[in-house]
Order: sequence, then structure tokens, then C-alpha cells
Amino acid sequence: MRVLERYVLWRLAIAFIGTTVSLAGVVWTTQALRQFNLVTVKGQTLWVFLEITLLALPLLLLLIMPFALAIAMVVVLNQMNGDSELVVINATGAPPSALLRPFVILAIVVSLTAAALSTVIAPAGMRLLRTELTLVRADLVANIIKPGRFIEIEDGLTFHIRDRLGDGSLKGLLLDDRREANEAFTYLAERGQILEAFGRTVIVMNDGTIQRRTADGDLSVVEFEAYGFDLTNLTAQDRDPVYKASERPLSELIAPDESDAYVAKNIGRMRSDLHDRLSQPFYPIAFALVAFLFLGEARTTRQSRGVGIAIVLTVCLVIRLLGFFCTNLAVRSPLAVPFPYLVPITAAAIAYVFIATETRPSMPRAVTRLGDRLYDLASRAARRFSPSTSARG
Repeated sequence: MRVLERYVLWRLAIAFIGTTVSLAGVVWTTQALRQFNLVTVKGQTLWVFLEITLLALPLLLLLIMPFALAIAMVVVLNQMNGDSELVVINATGAPPSALLRPFVILAIVVSLTAAALSTVIAPAGMRLLRTELTLVRADLVANIIKPGRFIEIEDGLTFHIRDRLGDGSLKGLLLDDRREANEAFTYLAERGQILEAFGRTVIVMNDGTIQRRTADGDLSVVEFEAYGFDLTNLTAQDRDPVYKASERPLSELIAPDESDAYVAKNIGRMRSDLHDRLSQPFYPIAFALVAFLFLGEARTTRQSRGVGIAIVLTVCLVIRLLGFFCTNLAVRSPLAVPFPYLVPITAAAIAYVFIATETRPSMPRAVTRLGDRLYDLASRAARRFSPSTSARG
């Protein structure tokens, strides 16, 4: 690999990693906020919250990486153009392939990563996420215990707590058990904790009393430091989650078990998800070639760098939206199966033909002038509000 290629590849890799981390952080935060209420309402720990949100990260990365690659290439090419590096490269007589090769290498690496994510890692993460969410939703604390409310979980058995702390422990607990006709029990405790061990669910109460009342009116009170009340028969017993197509391993999509109730009802979704996963690795290559097509040669401001950047991002977005559309078509008909592949492959092929023939698509002058003005406005605004400019002012 030549010095030029290593230099460009290094800049691309740094820009790609930075862009991916930034986008993933933003998207992960929005997803985490969606799950935050679910976990806090159900009294789960911070570890459970982090586990649930991080399990979705591979799928988020799969969706983000092609766009992060396109943005990284736009940034690097725009910087090289602004620093006149592209002009120098062209002046040396270097062929287009010399500059294109680092882009293709990084795109192939990203494509291989996308293949691993789409076929193995992301489905496994979503499967674990489904399992965790099922367990959280089946949690007794979530379904029957609400602070400040009296909850009758079955005839004759009522729960009440004053508060629930962040670690899941309960404060000011009352449990009234009138399920037996001849006697009733009332449990009062300062603190409590619901624990699961050896297949049993138990609420452990601390520093409280047990009041026993008989049908004759006799009352007895027993104080305790710790007392366990078995809740196993009250918890949800059917905790087997139903996995969606996106949560199933690739082998189940290739050879679906039609005796499975979900598969029988969603055979089209299984087919669509299979080909969506297999088509994911083509998008990074398509995005890389599109970015190089519009920004891979030296341009002056008059030749519209701003328009080129806007076109790259717009074309990449359109390609991905078309991919989603074709994936949905595959749900309805097997005849649409080739389309999820054709969208990125066709885009990549067209871009490569233009690059190989050293042909650059031309834009109408009106669009070019508009792009130049917008680019100049954005550049002036960036300089005006940059920290260095503010310091000089």
C-alpha cells in the first residue's frame, strides 16, 4: 500500500470511528430514554437498565454504520479539497484508483462488520433483549406493587407499600391475607425485598409484626426481625418469550419451522428479514462509491462543494429508504426478494461506472449557485461561532 493510500485510509478510519461513536451515542441515548420509564416503573436496578439498553446497540450500529461511513468520507474529502490536497494529487498524475482504493478498503471492512452484525450479533442481542424484557414485565414488583396504592392481586390478598427505593427495596409494607375463611393475617414491616432463588419468589420483610385474627375474634401479634412470605404461586409462570423474526437466528430464517405459531402467521416477515440481513453488507460499499463519485475530485467553491455534500447525503438517504421499501415488499410477495439486493448493488454499480469512466454528473446552474450560497453561509456561521473566533473577538 502506498504512502498516499495509508494516509487517506488513516484519516478515513479516524473520521469513521468518531462519527460512529457520536451517532451511536445520540441514538443509544434516545433508545435508553424509551426504556428508562419501563425499568424505573418496574423497580429494576441500574445494571438491568444498562443491560437492556446495551443489548440493542448492535442493531443500532448496523443501521448507523453506512451513514457514518458516508459522513466520514464527506468530511475527509471536503477537508482534503479545502487544503488543496486533491489538487496536488491530481497534479502528480495519480490515477483515480490511487485515491479510490482506501475508500473501498474501509468500505469492505465496514461491510464485513455489517455482515457479522446482521447475521449473528444483532439478532442474538435482540433475542436476549426480548428475554430480559419478558422477565421484567413478568416481575411481581411491576405488576402488583405500586407505591401508595392498595393492590388486590387475588381474592383476599392485598398489597400496599409506602415507597420503593432505587435498589428495588420496599418501604412501609402492608400485606393483608384474608384467603382463609377462619383466620386472617396482616403483615406490617418497615422494609421489604422481593427475591428469587431456586425457582421460588419470596418477599422478605424486616422489622415488623404479624397480626392473626380468628373467626372468634381472637387477636395475636408476633414481632419479627425478618420474615419470608412465599409469592411463587402469584408470579407469572409463563415466561417463555415469543421471538420475532428480527430476534431469531439466521438458521431459523433459512429453514423456518412452520409448526411454530409465530412462523405460521408471519412467514412473509421471516422471508423479508432474511433477505434484509443478507443485503445489509452492500450498503457501505454503495455509500462509499456515491461519496467518492461526487466529492472525489478537486472542486472550487464555484464548482459547488456544498451541492456535492448535499447530494451525497440525499442520495444515500434515498438508497436506504428504497431498501426499506423493498424489504417491506418482500413481506407480501416472494417475487420481491431480489429488490433488497438490487437497490444497493445497482447504486454501487452506477457510481462505479461513472468513476471508472472519469465522468462526473453535472447539476443545473441554479442548483449549483444555490448550493454555493448555502455553503458560504454555513461556513461564515461556523467561523463566527467557533471558539477561536470568539476568543479573538
